[in-house]
Amino acid sequence: MYLKNLRLFNFKNFKQKQFSFSEKINCFVGDNGVGKTNVLDAIHYLSLTKSYLNHSDLNNISFGESLFSLEGNFIDKDNEDTIKLLVSFGQKKIIKRNNKAYEKLSDHIGKYPCVMISPYDHNLITEGSEFRRKFIDGMISQVNTEYLHFLLRYQKALTQRNALLKLFISNNFFDSLSLEIYDAELIENGTKIYQIRREFIENYFPKFAQFYYILSQGKEMVDIQYVTDMEEMQGIDFETILKMNLSKDRVAAYTTKGIHKDDLIFNLFKYPIKRFGSQGQQKSFLISLKLAQLQTIKEFSKKNPVLLMDDIFDKLDERRVAQLVKLVHEEEFGQIFLSDTHQERTEKIVKQIGPNYQVFGL
Repeated sequence: MYLKNLRLFNFKNFKQKQFSFSEKINCFVGDNGVGKTNVLDAIHYLSLTKSYLNHSDLNNISFGESLFSLEGNFIDKDNEDTIKLLVSFGQKKIIKRNNKAYEKLSDHIGKYPCVMISPYDHNLITEGSEFRRKFIDGMISQVNTEYLHFLLRYQKALTQRNALLKLFISNNFFDSLSLEIYDAELIENGTKIYQIRREFIENYFPKFAQFYYILSQGKEMVDIQYVTDMEEMQGIDFETILKMNLSKDRVAAYTTKGIHKDDLIFNLFKYPIKRFGSQGQQKSFLISLKLAQLQTIKEFSKKNPVLLMDDIFDKLDERRVAQLVKLVHEEEFGQIFLSDTHQERTEKIVKQIGPNYQVFGL
């Protein structure tokens, strides 16, 4: 699978722009601020229906305009699909596949998988558990459509349950029957989410460990620990966990236990890499996470995900970047897009790998 071309209209700093891509390696080069990252983000949009960088779709509309649109053609085996995305003020986001709009945006997830490696990935190590849950959820959602539906239903029920708990405390009353409606949704979907997460992480970790072994030349031991209320309270099902914590939930006015509190603990030599890892070790850890994500999605989906590498020299020196691009290419992960500020440096690396590449100056 690969992206054949891309058309941008009123997207961030691009009024109109078109690209035709190589099936293998594509490089965007230019000074900081010219829009290299924006092109990668546009590809991410077409793949996953949302920006990698900006939570608000409207913030990606060019200044002074009322809408933006993206369009690209994906080749998957012998099939060619045209994907169009439109965001405009006052309207719902629209995504069309071959001119037919999706009823639900979630139906698009997983059809054209992609993985982004970005300087912003450092949030996975430094920030709270929400970032790591989004990472694991995004990874699984690209290969398991049922999981995404379980997740959406769980999140909706959680929002409604929390709103009801706040209503109880503000009006000084309590109705257990009303709460049980949302409990049933949380229990049904949360149990399934937990089971899928646990199985997925068990499959994912050996791949991550192998990539870190390669990048560290076998000198360091890493570990990922899945932390969840479902395992910390051993032998107790989710229904009992909710009941045991009901009084606490009523005081806090939100749901204090559940799979929405799950976390991944990243360790180096059995110690948190956030506190004890060097900058280089943390960079290697993050890249290994993403390469394992790439390999896992390929294994489950039977598709080669598009790999987006933004400002990769911010993470690694030139020698390690060359090693990384060569590794990804040899593993036949699929089409690669990368950005850099130095054209000569980029061309030197990709020329060593093969002749099938394009360099776009921005």
